[in-house]
Amino acid sequence: MEKKRCKWVNINNKRYVDYHDNEWCKLRLDDEYLFQMLVLESFQAGLSFECILNKRESFKKAFDNFDIDKIIKYDSKKIEELMNNKEIVRNRLKINATINNAKIFKEIIKEYGSFREYLEEFTNGKVIIEIDKTTNNLSDKISKDLKKRGMKFVGSTIIYSYLQAIGVIYSHEVDCYLYKEKV
Repeated sequence: MEKKRCKWVNINNKRYVDYHDNEWCKLRLDDEYLFQMLVLESFQAGLSFECILNKRESFKKAFDNFDIDKIIKYDSKKIEELMNNKEIVRNRLKINATINNAKIFKEIIKEYGSFREYLEEFTNGKVIIEIDKTTNNLSDKISKDLKKRGMKFVGSTIIYSYLQAIGVIYSHEVDCYLYKEKV
């Protein structure tokens, strides 16, 4: 018998099932992963995450394995290369935002020691369990601060989704086999 999963999971997409079962809502706070997920979530704006997840390996290749130090140095030639890459979402605003956000992400690491420590200023190191929301007070605060610092494509809904992706918000539905009342 098939395991019950969250309603949003397309069970016909093995990659999406694997993401749901083994990655989504699992706490992972190393800077490399936090940056990668911020890039992917910002590209999701206006699209489904399934679409982005299906292109994840292409994004990884196109964006130099999400190497923040390389992305910070992207020039107009690299931007045009990305704009011509049919394997990723070709949106100039999102590509430019990724470069811009990489610089700010790096500044936050310098200020706090790690992006994890920055996030913990808002979370106090706690995981929130909540279902059926797309924003909350936490995503509002982090979004507002990131925008104030100059980041783009970091609205409250994107940040909420990001916090779910990295495990700061645990949102498996009650019928899902991964549902927990406590983390």
